[in-house]
Amino acid sequence: MCVGNVYSISMNKGGVGKTSLVTNLASILAKKYKKKVLIIDTDAQGNSSLAFGKNPYEFENTIYDVMLHGCDPKDAIQKLRKNIYLLPANDDMNFLEFDVLPHLDKYTRPYYLLKDGMKGIEEEFDYIFIDTPPSLGFMAGNCLTYANHVIIPFVPEMYDVKGLIRVVKAIADFRNDYNPSLDISGVLGMKVESGTSLHSEMLQAARKYCDQAGIYMYDTVIPKTIAFAKAVAYSSMPAILSSEDKNKLVASYDVLADEFLEVSSQNELKGTVKNGTEE
Repeated sequence: MCVGNVYSISMNKGGVGKTSLVTNLASILAKKYKKKVLIIDTDAQGNSSLAFGKNPYEFENTIYDVMLHGCDPKDAIQKLRKNIYLLPANDDMNFLEFDVLPHLDKYTRPYYLLKDGMKGIEEEFDYIFIDTPPSLGFMAGNCLTYANHVIIPFVPEMYDVKGLIRVVKAIADFRNDYNPSLDISGVLGMKVESGTSLHSEMLQAARKYCDQAGIYMYDTVIPKTIAFAKAVAYSSMPAILSSEDKNKLVASYDVLADEFLEVSSQNELKGTVKNGTEE
């Protein structure tokens, strides 16, 4: 297994498709490429559980217990499908800051709770994807401390492009303070309506910004479609696992997975070269 393939899916707002991205990308990597994938849900809504038809309140242990109560992550991780595993969350996460910040004498490394709790588990999986809350607050900081890579999903509309720029700057600041090895692995357009001039213009603006900032932006975009929501509602699983036809909208994840694996391979190569140089 590859140690270091921990991806935080980060954006400072809801509605951009983070959970859809995490669950569908994880599903196609597991199904088509036989990768062993762990999804870590860190959002109190527990949407990654719901995407697979699971009640987030049915689990005895969650990510909260791993971070605060010393629970072994292996006792909280659930097998969902072949090669797909979930470390769930529920609304205990709403109280995380209240339970930690007044007790910094006990939790002396508050931004390392996730990293310390998950230590060593990376060796068990090919990829780990973190579904993050819709903010850049305390829990998001823990995700960025633990991850090696960040994928930033955004909807190509005016305020979302501005939000993208703010998120990139915030991640850069956080990297300098807490996680020097963190890199932005890519920016990804979500819920794209390719037939609209607004989305086309905003995608071009985002690509121009990413080019100037030296940030990779995926060629693949994920289209806006009801197929993903219908799959969860009617099949209790991500669209990649439930779709029986060759729906071209769902098939966008085929293209994304190919591009993701290529970028991931390049990241591994860079890491190998860097480590070799340092030695």
